[in-house]
Order: sequence, then structure tokens, then C-alpha cells
Amino acid sequence: MRASHSDRLGGGVSRPLHRSASSRRCRARSPALPRACPSMAATRLMHELEDIDSTEDLMHVLTSTPLATLCEAAALKRDEAHGGVVTFSPKVFLPLTRLCRDSCAYCTFAAPPRPGARCYMTPEEVVGLARAGAAVGCTEALFTLGDRPEARYPEAVCELAELGHASTLSYVTAAAGEVLRATPLLPHVNAGVVAGPALSALRAVSASQGLMLEGTAPALAAPGGPHHDCPDKDPTARLRCIEEAGERGVPFTTGLLLGIGEGRADTVDALRALRALHRRHGHVQELILQPFVPKPGTGMARTPPPDRAYTLWAVAAARLMFEPGMSVQSPPNLAAGGEGEWEALLRAGVNDWGGVSPLTRDWVNPEKAWPHLASLARATAAEGKLLLPRLPVYPSHSTLDQRGRWLDGRRGAGSPLAAVLRASDASGLSRGSSWWPGRDAKDREESMEGVEAGRTDVDDAAPSVQHSNRATHAHVPSPTTRSAAWRVSLCRDGALEAMPRPERASNALTELAVALASGQYAPAEAEVRLLLGARGTDFEAVCAAADNVRRRLHGDEVTYVVNRNINYTNLCAYACGFCAFSKGPSDARGSPYLLTKAEVGRRVAEAWARGASEVCMQGGIHHDFDGNTYLGLLEAAKSAAPNIHVHAFSPLEVWHGASTLDMSLPRYLSALKSAGLGSLPGTAAEVLDAPVRAAICPDKLSTEEWLEVAAAAHDAGLPTTSTIMFGSVEGPESWARHLLRLRSLAARSRLVTEFVPLPFVHMEAPLYRRGQARRGPTLHECTLLHAVSRLVFADGCIPSIQASWVKMGPSEAAGLLRAGCNDMGGVLMNESISRAAGASHGQELGPQAMDDLIRTAGRVPRQRTTLYGVPPRSQVEKAYAATPLMAV
Repeated sequence: MRASHSDRLGGGVSRPLHRSASSRRCRARSPALPRACPSMAATRLMHELEDIDSTEDLMHVLTSTPLATLCEAAALKRDEAHGGVVTFSPKVFLPLTRLCRDSCAYCTFAAPPRPGARCYMTPEEVVGLARAGAAVGCTEALFTLGDRPEARYPEAVCELAELGHASTLSYVTAAAGEVLRATPLLPHVNAGVVAGPALSALRAVSASQGLMLEGTAPALAAPGGPHHDCPDKDPTARLRCIEEAGERGVPFTTGLLLGIGEGRADTVDALRALRALHRRHGHVQELILQPFVPKPGTGMARTPPPDRAYTLWAVAAARLMFEPGMSVQSPPNLAAGGEGEWEALLRAGVNDWGGVSPLTRDWVNPEKAWPHLASLARATAAEGKLLLPRLPVYPSHSTLDQRGRWLDGRRGAGSPLAAVLRASDASGLSRGSSWWPGRDAKDREESMEGVEAGRTDVDDAAPSVQHSNRATHAHVPSPTTRSAAWRVSLCRDGALEAMPRPERASNALTELAVALASGQYAPAEAEVRLLLGARGTDFEAVCAAADNVRRRLHGDEVTYVVNRNINYTNLCAYACGFCAFSKGPSDARGSPYLLTKAEVGRRVAEAWARGASEVCMQGGIHHDFDGNTYLGLLEAAKSAAPNIHVHAFSPLEVWHGASTLDMSLPRYLSALKSAGLGSLPGTAAEVLDAPVRAAICPDKLSTEEWLEVAAAAHDAGLPTTSTIMFGSVEGPESWARHLLRLRSLAARSRLVTEFVPLPFVHMEAPLYRRGQARRGPTLHECTLLHAVSRLVFADGCIPSIQASWVKMGPSEAAGLLRAGCNDMGGVLMNESISRAAGASHGQELGPQAMDDLIRTAGRVPRQRTTLYGVPPRSQVEKAYAATPLMAV
């Protein structure tokens, strides 16, 4: 028997910034009151057990300490790493076969062959069920099966041969590969006791694997014990399998089955064994503490389940014996007391509910229905926690610095790594939404096929196999004949759609937001990171504080500039993995080109004639360019329209120009300014964090070099903007570092005019097409980063926060005006960089359309210059009366 092993997350549809009335009605009616200060005994106990190695010493502490104190300490330790979030995994349960060579005394999952019924699910059944799960927001395909049934049943050997396989392990590997190939679900495989090579084969087609240790007590395998005559339940073999998983870099789920004949010392001994393996390899991502449930017709039908106190004690012991970041889970459908018992489990240190399915039953405990998601969310909210969907692989094993160790990426866009990145948000949890940057609303449905799913080899048909006429009945009843019990989707606020959540924002976050909004407080990195993790009511508090700062600094005025983008070449010597403009497929970026100076001048003159006050010029680093090239471009622009403001050349281009002429930065910037340069775009910053730059633009300017150019520009009297290109590979901790580095830069000179968050547009980006990037940031992340940046810069060091309608789309960009933004950027007579990446937007949003868009958000539009002055009246009039652009 395999206990309810591991499980995870979802997808869905984004919602407006302010939650609907139905969502508000679903808030928890009994918000958790502020907790009393923790007792000294609990505080002292939090980390004490991590350093105790002997079972005897552990038992002394765990049995001499009152259960209430153990639970209090465990909850404190849980909160240290997991904060206010409790997770679950939306899954489909795929019992690939119920045949098993073992006969555990408590198990009803294992069943012998039945005449006329197949022994295994077919590939069509597996893929069909996975697709049905994906349609309701599931992200995990949980494969559970008996151990080596072909060693016991000739029927299994025969049917495996018909399926083209010699073993059950071979077939489950192929089935997991089909799910990975043909659906967006992530396989999690519980294949029993598996040797090293098979673990590696499964690693190539799954996000994670699992094996319950169950227990190590010798009595369990003795005559009359639940594991007697069950070779695969030998704890030595199971511990060796778990260790080999660590040696082979497999994110792993394991745990104990409580109440099957072990004592408390046995439980501690088993936890010690798992802790030792995890300390050697770091692969155990969650511990399941699963209470035994007696079942009619089994050898343990009359054995009582473990009592409540023992279950809570075991949960608390597991939490206290492992590091704070370990995930501790107890299945909610097996808790005898329903919602009240769930709250008790949370108070004992649980931070995860495991796999819960809206579509399929728990085949290990079929008499125990999964709870409705609303009930689980309500009980979680009653303890002041927010319920969120996750993936089978935990964030601890999928971060930028860890994913290469734990996730197989060898097959590029068809690999488990690519599938995890497609499904995850910046925190490593489920995206939970079909929105991504750069797409119109009509294009936002997730594709499960082809390039948009990151796979290029998918066809619509499920795999076909030959079946014998001997077995005609399906292995499992189809769940697709009934509606799903619930669906998984996340709102713009990052919380589950129409599900209960805590009613009040956390005190720490609220106090921090208020302090920052005053403009008198300098945040630390950890504090910015706290804000960037806000969801639900915390998210609302951050956005409200940001909007108050916007109102204090700018009132209800929203500005924009009439401008033209001129991207003078798409040829570039650099190897930025996110850049489709230079490195993307030719059908998206077009043929390589280099504009002549005459054409640059023509476009500048046309822009001035159409009412532009600014021309923004940037391009790739062409192999023939040197510092004189940029000076020549300025001459062409200013000759064509002497009064136009030239906003041009990223810090990378300035660095390139200075170095090719062997000039210092101050001297070269002075030359650019004398030639007519008015300001610099703060682009090419991407993310100012070394590990991120190493992953996405390894040969570009370093963080320090970018900041050096920007500071030199300010010293030369040249204002700059600032940007972040976010949502490709990095997490919120990198965003926090980026914001604080910009804050320091801006405080030095007060010459950074605006901050522009630029969401990564993934569709044609080489990094994404290779399976090495996410689908850009979520709508929640986009909104939150704009709001948090407003708070970080609330002292006015960077006065304007701009919404990129090109990346976000006009309607979503207008929504950002309620989250601290006061500027909509430029009308952009031409834009080619985002379009090359696959964005639907970018081909001019004229002044009248911009005015209308701003007014729909309840704001007052105003045209501005690059430096936020008032443009000449003649230019404003020309902008409203502009004729169409000449084709380029």
C-alpha cells in the first residue's frame, strides 16, 4: 500500500484589482485574533530538537513536554519559514495498476486481477484523465501503483507485453512521459521500491517522486504484523530507495503511517532515519504524517485508528526535528474531526494539505472523500493562514540556484524543468492563471499543445496501443462523466478565486506599508521581500498604501508622452536569452536590418510633424558600431528636428561607445550631451542581481557597471529613467535587491525620472523556447511590483511609476493606475522589441485613445515632455490631428 503520498497546484482566470462581492462574501467570518506572545518554553524548544541525535534524548524532551507546548513550538517554527501560507496540490489521482505483489494487512488499494477487466490503465485513459484535470486547474498527475505485480500475476506479464513493456516500472515511466508530453500536468510518481537506474529514468519524465517509509519498527514485519510477508515493506530496502533518490537528485516525498503497531519511540526512530538521509542529500521536500484508517475486509479492520493526541504529537515532533523549511503534511480527508481537526493540525505545525482532487477519488482511502476546497480554505483562514495551490515539486527545489540540481532539463522545452517553469510563478507556486504579458484578452487561453506549451512535438491524438479482446472494462471508472467539485484559479490579488481567506492584513505588513508610505523610512531587503509576497488582504493593503503615495505626490493626474521609438538595428553581438528582438525566430523579429542615418532622420522628422516631443532611440550592439555611430545618430536626429528631445542609448550602448573610442565614461557622456542627447533610458538593467544576469545575459554589463554608467550620466547632468525586466527566471528576492539598488542610485542625484517595470514577454524569447524560463510574471506579480516600487520610492527619489501598456495591454495597464502608477509612458509611434517577443501590443496608442483609457480609470490625463514638463501647444495640437504613419 502507498499512503496518500504527495500532491500540488492549479490554473485559472485572473480578475480585476478589486475583488468581487462574491469573493468578499467568501471571506472567513471568524478572523484569527492576534495571538498571545509565545511562551518561553515554546520559544526555547523551537530549534532544540534539531541538534539532538539519540532517540532516547529526543524521547525525553518529546514525552516530558506538554503536548500544548510542543504544538506551540511547532507552529512557531512553521511560521518562521512558511509565514501565513498553507499549501495544497490540485491533482488527478492515476492508479496505473492496483495489482501488487505485497499483501499489507491494512490495504484495500491492492486488488487481484478481475475477469474481463484490464489490469492497467491504458495510455488513452491516463492522458484523458490528465487533460480533464488540467481543464479544472489541476497541475499534478499523481501516479500510484502496486509494487512489481508482474512478479506475482501472470495476467500482469501478459498485459504489459501487449502494452509493449517488460515491467510495470517501464510502463509507468512511459505513461508519465506521455502526460508530460501531451498535457500541462506535472507527473509525481509513487512507484514503490525502485532501484537507482529506474529512479533516474523516472526523474527524466517527472517533477518529483515519493515513497512512504511508513515505519521502521521490527514488530511491523513480524508474524501477525501489518507488513509480514511483504518484501517491499522492509524498512532497510525503503530507506535505501529514499537514499538513492537523494543521490540521483530526485525531489522526494516520504513519511510515516501512524497507528499500525509502532510506539512513539519507533516514530522518533523513523523520523531520525529520514532526517539523516535528508541531511546528507537535501532531497526530502515534504514529510507526510498519515493516520491509519481501519477498513472492512482487511486484517486490521478491528484495529482502532491512532488517537488524536498521538497524531498531533507526531506532527509536532516531525516539525521540531527538521529544519523550519521542511514541509509537514497530514491528509485532511483522513482527519476524524473535520474542520475542527484541520485547525488543530495547523496549530501542531502542518503547513501543507497534500494532494486534493476536484475530479478523482483517493484510491488508497476511497471511503474518505476529499474535502471541498472552500471548507479547507475556511479552516485554514480561521487560523490566520491563506490557502494556496502549489506544484508537486516544492519551491525549495525549483529556485534559480536549485533547479539545475533537482529538475531534469536535458530535453529542453520537453523536459520536466520546462514543464515546471511553465506552471510556476516567481515564488515557485502555481501560476493559477491563464494571463501572461503581451497578449490580448482573446489570446489568453492556455495552450496545451505546440510551442505555446513549450513543446514542439505534440499532436492531438493520445498514444495508440494494441489491446487484447480479453479485457474490455476500464481499469478505473471515468470521472469525466460528472462535473468537477471545484476549480482552481487565482485572482489578481494572488489568492484563490471565490474562496475564504483571512479577513485582516497582517500587522507586520500593514505597519511596514504605512511606514514606507510616509516617505521617511528606508526599507531593508527582507522588508521589501515581505511586501513582494503579499496576497489576499495583504495585497490589498500594499496597493492601497501605494495608491495613497501616488495621490500625495501626483493627485489624480496621469501623464504620458507623445513619442516615437526608433530601433535602428536588430543585429547584436550579445547573447541575451530573453531577447527575441535580436535572437528570436526570424518570422517574429523579421530580417536583420540596419537603418541608415537618412532613414533615422526621416522618422524623426515625421514624428515631430505628428506632434511628438520625444524620440527614443535604442538598438542592438551591431558589430560595426563604435562611439562615433551614436554621435552620428544624434546628429541625424537633431538635424531633422532640432527641438525634439532625444532620449537615447542604454547604459550598455554608452559603455560600448566609450570603450570603442577608448574614452572615459564622463568624457564620452559629455560628448553625447553636446551632440544633443537629452536623457538616457534606463534599459539593459534587466535585473540588477548577479545570479540572474549570469542566467539571462551573461556577457552583458554587470550590475556594478550598469550602475556606474547611470551614475556617470547623472554627474554629466543627464537624467535617466530606470527599468526592471522581470518574470523570466528570477524570484522576488532579486526584485527586492534591484529596487534597493535603484533607490540608492536615485537618492544620490535625484535625476532618475521614472521607474518602469517591464514584464518578460515569453512567447518568442529564446530562453523560453529552450525550456529555461517561465511564462513571464503573473498579473498578481505585475500589479504588486508596481505597488511595492511606489512604496520603496515613496520619498520621491524616483517620482513617477510607469505602467507599460505595450507589455501589459492597455486595459491591464489602466488597472495599475489603482496600484500606485501615475504615468502611462509613450504613445509609441513604432515599437518592435515587444512585438518581436510575441506581444500583441505596441503599434501606437494615440493621444485620444490614451486620454480615454486614463479617464476610464477615473484619472485626469495630461501630455508631458520626457522630463515631465509641458509640451509646446503646437505639438499637442498636431498630436491630436496626426495622419497615419508611413509604412516602415
